[in-house]
Amino acid sequence: MTTDQVKPLARLPWFQVRLPRARGDFTWIYLWGAPLRVSHWVAALSLVALFGTGIFISQPLWVTSGEASSHFLMGRFRFAHFLAGTFLVMAGIIRVYWLFAGNEFERWPALWPFTRRNIRAMFLMLKSYATIDPKIQPHFVGHNPLAQVAYSSIYVGTTIMICTGFAMYGQSNPGGFFYTAFAWVPAILGGLQNVRVVHHLFSWLYPIFFSIHIYLVIRSDYLERGGVVSSMFTGGTYVSSHDEFEDCDLGDHPSVPWHTGEHPTWVKPQ
Repeated sequence: MTTDQVKPLARLPWFQVRLPRARGDFTWIYLWGAPLRVSHWVAALSLVALFGTGIFISQPLWVTSGEASSHFLMGRFRFAHFLAGTFLVMAGIIRVYWLFAGNEFERWPALWPFTRRNIRAMFLMLKSYATIDPKIQPHFVGHNPLAQVAYSSIYVGTTIMICTGFAMYGQSNPGGFFYTAFAWVPAILGGLQNVRVVHHLFSWLYPIFFSIHIYLVIRSDYLERGGVVSSMFTGGTYVSSHDEFEDCDLGDHPSVPWHTGEHPTWVKPQ
């Protein structure tokens, strides 16, 4: 394909803009290590189970007849809730460790958007989403500032959920380990009933977050053609070798052409 045959991307209407992935010349970036990917999926499945069982515990959708000891329905839901919470804590421990041991896209600075450059990029991202205009959207290999805010917020919210959850769990064994270790939670929140209210209210962050997260990931995959969804399985993504990124210098990574021949080599418009 010659330069004359390539229609410059900048002249396309905004709804037809495709980042250069569709025309070749890529750079493979390894973003997410195995510990992060494993903890991501364990946490996702655990949170789905926690929300479903938690809603039933707070307001049972159905009841069974006869003595509770003969069916133990609520006990089974509580056990599933506690088991999912255990897996969530395990995933959280891995993620906290990886905030210090991971690569440049996984460590805690990658979740801190409050720099002058990132705040400016955040407003551009908001404008891009509000106007559905990807041309003004700054490019990031890892998390963009909006994603950084979202993930940091969900980590804080999950920490609150874990602390309030353990505080309530400890009530089953007064004087035990969890009762003693998390006795400060009811004291700070003004009583056990407030602990329950906070735990319930924060649980609704997850269906809201999941809905927005899934939409934006699919949107990003469609517009940028970078394999955002598959990166949580393979660990890496392809980015255009001709774009400039706010969080990565592609000069540090080799350029990899699309190997299948499906797309011709991209020629940068003059």
